Amino acid sequence: MTTSFPAQHPLRGILLFMLALMLFASLDATSKYLTAVFAVPLLVWARYALHFLLMLVFVAPSMRSELVRTANLKLQLIRALALLATTGCGMAAFRVMPLAEATAVIFLAPLLVTLLAGPILHERIGAGRWLAVLAGFGGVLLVVRPGSALNLVGILWALTGAFSYAVYQILTRRLSHAEHPLTLLFYTALVGTGVMSAALPWFWVDTSPEPRQWLLIASLGIYGGTGHFLLIRAFRLAPASTLTPFTYVQLVWAALLGWLVFGNVPDAVTAAGMAVIAASGLWLALGERRGRRRPPDRALPCKEGRGIAVNERPDRDTAC
Repeated sequence: MTTSFPAQHPLRGILLFMLALMLFASLDATSKYLTAVFAVPLLVWARYALHFLLMLVFVAPSMRSELVRTANLKLQLIRALALLATTGCGMAAFRVMPLAEATAVIFLAPLLVTLLAGPILHERIGAGRWLAVLAGFGGVLLVVRPGSALNLVGILWALTGAFSYAVYQILTRRLSHAEHPLTLLFYTALVGTGVMSAALPWFWVDTSPEPRQWLLIASLGIYGGTGHFLLIRAFRLAPASTLTPFTYVQLVWAALLGWLVFGNVPDAVTAAGMAVIAASGLWLALGERRGRRRPPDRALPCKEGRGIAVNERPDRDTAC
């Protein structure tokens, strides 16, 4: 059985990608607002539980056993735990840091991916990529510089979140072309819900959320689940090399929401550091885009017993 690639609609893919980034920034802003009242583990649980429920309602009836079938269970679990750690560390950082600054530090992850890609994925790191990584670290130093009045504990949480997110991205690269994208999405929801449900009794508080607060808590799962779904759709409409440079628009969303909701405006040096981080990431993304230019795609037979096509282009997902 062979298959052709789905029709490409780059502009539509870019629009969905930008909308997903806006939802992720909204998730961060909402979680920062709620951490002033509720414990971070409770909010992390809500984010994954609602995500899990959405998948059970809208995806499980059509995919059934295919949704949980995987040949890489161990890596699926590690990847899901890495994203769970990213969520928890990110919320902990947002609790004590301005939204834009915390987001900027977490966006160190793509630079860490470049460092980890060598020993883990055996990718060659050229001089240009090394310079981009060093520049990105310099941008982070501008954001968290001494005298910036940023909370040290928050910085450590954000750095831990960046490292966890880098591990998540590395494992996503390894699994995205051997597993169905919705299976990847399901395992993150399943593991996050399971782990945080087990820990929930230790962090549950007696205070009952008000109706408005319940809506905001529920929105965490809606933002996360819908955002990741739109992300999957975007990558099926446009190559990753086209979409990745737009990733840093989330920094713009974070700065805008930080200003509108919390009244935080980054100073000139912090804004310069954020710009350096974004420019470094863009340089890496454009470098990968140039490196991925290959001859036209060739459809290959699907793996026996799996619903995914194996193809020569690592930037597309194709279902049989």
